[in-house]
Amino acid sequence: MLTREDNELLCRVGPGTPMGMLGREYWVPALRAATLQADGAPMRVRLFGDNFVAFRATDGRLGFFDEGCPHRCTSLALARNEDNALTCIFHGWKIDVSGKVVDVPSEPPERRTEFAAKVRVRHYPVREAGGVVWVYLGRRQPPPRFYDFEFNRLPASHLMPLRALLHCNWLQGFEAVLDAAHVGILHKSWLVQPAGKLAGLAAVTAPTFELLAKPYGFREAALRDLRDGTCYARIREVVLPFFSFIPNDPPLQSLCIAAIPIDDEWTAQWYFWYDPAAPIQPPARDWQLSRTSGDPDNFCSTLGSAENNWGQDRAKMKDGHWSGMWTFHYEDFVTQLSMGTLVDRSREYLGSSDSIIIRVRRMLLEGIRAFEAGRAAPGFDQEVDYRQIRALGIRYPREQDWRCLGVANPPTLPD
Repeated sequence: MLTREDNELLCRVGPGTPMGMLGREYWVPALRAATLQADGAPMRVRLFGDNFVAFRATDGRLGFFDEGCPHRCTSLALARNEDNALTCIFHGWKIDVSGKVVDVPSEPPERRTEFAAKVRVRHYPVREAGGVVWVYLGRRQPPPRFYDFEFNRLPASHLMPLRALLHCNWLQGFEAVLDAAHVGILHKSWLVQPAGKLAGLAAVTAPTFELLAKPYGFREAALRDLRDGTCYARIREVVLPFFSFIPNDPPLQSLCIAAIPIDDEWTAQWYFWYDPAAPIQPPARDWQLSRTSGDPDNFCSTLGSAENNWGQDRAKMKDGHWSGMWTFHYEDFVTQLSMGTLVDRSREYLGSSDSIIIRVRRMLLEGIRAFEAGRAAPGFDQEVDYRQIRALGIRYPREQDWRCLGVANPPTLPD
């Protein structure tokens, strides 16, 4: 278990908090790129307890500012978006996409240029990749190397980014993804493909865990000895502090999940489904969206709440379904939401199946304290080739060592 003090240290992400300051040092997904149209409405974005606006300028460039106009803090989500700039509707202050104030019509004509040059606008580096707008909110100049994950280098046809907005703290979202022990229990009603890689997982409810440290976090294998004499290894890659690459079965080949803090009580849970080898076909896209609300900007919008027990179907459970939930995504979300918006982890009773959870908490706490002491944020003290990170689910003869199998190398992609 964690002490209440350490739990607060990990969970609180607002301005000035240790975890919030550390989290801002990493590139994070902010919103789907398709939601921004040239000269279209600016979009509100909330991250780490702060409010921002994102917009696409006339020429296609992206802008990412604090939401409040630097004049009187009127929301720039209301601003006119034209001429490669946002113009506040209150007093007409105009800020170009680079963050430079170019007009202040509320000032006398003879001093507008001099006055505008003195105004500072908080704007942030952005990148468009993987169908998403990424932003860096930290202090490093220049910003750290961008995450050129495999999915960030694929054509749009190979990728499907989805976001879920969850009313719980970010660490609950992250830990739900890290918990490999629940797969054969919580999701047992969905593990029904007799020929798939996941066949037999439901029969092994207590996997063993082995871990290899990596500069970006770690590689973890959840090992299950199956009845046919083989071993099934779910080899996951964890890129601290927010990303987890998870092995998946067809029709969608690869998956990365990121739990991004909105504030202390809300999380953006990003799912990056992708296929490195081929475009995702319409049946696969439809299959995925049919198991959610269908809204790519909040694919859990039909989840419900505690008032209706998140739509749990007791009749379905009596007929043999384990959880009574509509889809396996919602099973994950419901378990973390049911804990409350921010869990008091000092009340937990952990076992051997929680070894990875315990390890990650320790790593995050060590990272926070090192960063507070002036050392580099975790993952920035060594060169990392993010392109090579990929999860793997594989059966193999039990006498082999999973470390000798190697994670499948991604195809060579152009720079």
